[in-house]
Amino acid sequence: MFFDRIHTLANTIVRYSTRVQPGDLVFIHGKGFDTWDLAEAVLSETLQAGGVPYLYFENDPATRRLLLEGDENTFKKLGEFLLLEMKQAQVYIGIRGSANVFELSDVPREKLDLYDKYITGPVHIEQRVKHTRWCVMRYPNPAMCQLAQMSSEGFQKFFYDVCCLNYARMDEAAAPLKRLMEATDRVRIVSPGTDLRFSIQNIPAVPCSGTMNIPDGECFTAPVRDSVNGMIQFNTPSLHEGLLYENIRLRFENGRVVEMDAGPNTEPLRKALTADEGASYVGEFALGYNPYILTPMKDTLFDEKIAGSLHFALGACYDDAPNGNHSTLHWDLVLIQRPEYGGGEIYFDDVLIRQDGLFVLPELRGLNPENLKG
Repeated sequence: MFFDRIHTLANTIVRYSTRVQPGDLVFIHGKGFDTWDLAEAVLSETLQAGGVPYLYFENDPATRRLLLEGDENTFKKLGEFLLLEMKQAQVYIGIRGSANVFELSDVPREKLDLYDKYITGPVHIEQRVKHTRWCVMRYPNPAMCQLAQMSSEGFQKFFYDVCCLNYARMDEAAAPLKRLMEATDRVRIVSPGTDLRFSIQNIPAVPCSGTMNIPDGECFTAPVRDSVNGMIQFNTPSLHEGLLYENIRLRFENGRVVEMDAGPNTEPLRKALTADEGASYVGEFALGYNPYILTPMKDTLFDEKIAGSLHFALGACYDDAPNGNHSTLHWDLVLIQRPEYGGGEIYFDDVLIRQDGLFVLPELRGLNPENLKG
């Protein structure tokens, strides 16, 4: 029943999000075999646009086996090969549909670190993000339905509503927020368990309206690296490398995490944030405003776009909004500020710009849910 919407989404990905041009090599990367229908539709749309599709699938059990049994030389050689492959692509389209999001939960931390060092860092953060037109999305498979606690049909309707909204309208509505963020020095965030201050002075702001992620709906920048001070408590669960983290609390001094708490997962959190020098600093600050995404579903690609949310990424910054922080880590953590999640305020240079998840300045109200739907 969603056949037409699959092809509508494929058209959006190829024609709008990645702007495939004749002759482009398009790396279509499916994760989980449930993603086949959408990957096939993207392949077809790529051919119609004159691009050259390269379709590759992987699944989490095979990746888990590689991680458990491979050694450092395995990851080094594999990373060299995958980097050569990625360097050939002008476009990268990632379609994620893991059958079990906890598949890597028993992989030792040191193996994950090696994978990040030789594959995630050089292949994806350094090459794919910086040198291709890329778009990454999820696929509405049974695992996602279970995480969202929804029926298969209900979740698929939600998924296509979210992914097929009018991104051109969103982009127009986000332009005033970009201008305001780029004119701002001091930011203050206040919520239950949170009082955080930092500067975003002279760092670009980037509205995201369906060109790098689908679903989309955020505007990001980065804090001045050493300017973050205070406490923040994230109220959205976060899945990271096979572990579920809840109620993460961080205290910053001069940009660096100096105290952390994640209940029973505090020690894995500590290991992740001390994996390298940049992992304990913030590489991204963003405001989320997708009107169809209202509740967490333990999937960062959706949760970081929740209407009335904000998120920080521990670790690497993006080249589009650089603050000089480098890391193999880029971990988005989400705080929702709508009233049902405890509320909260955001101030730019001591002026209230968003209260309880709704933008209050007239020029920003176009980003509130009632104005982005339809």
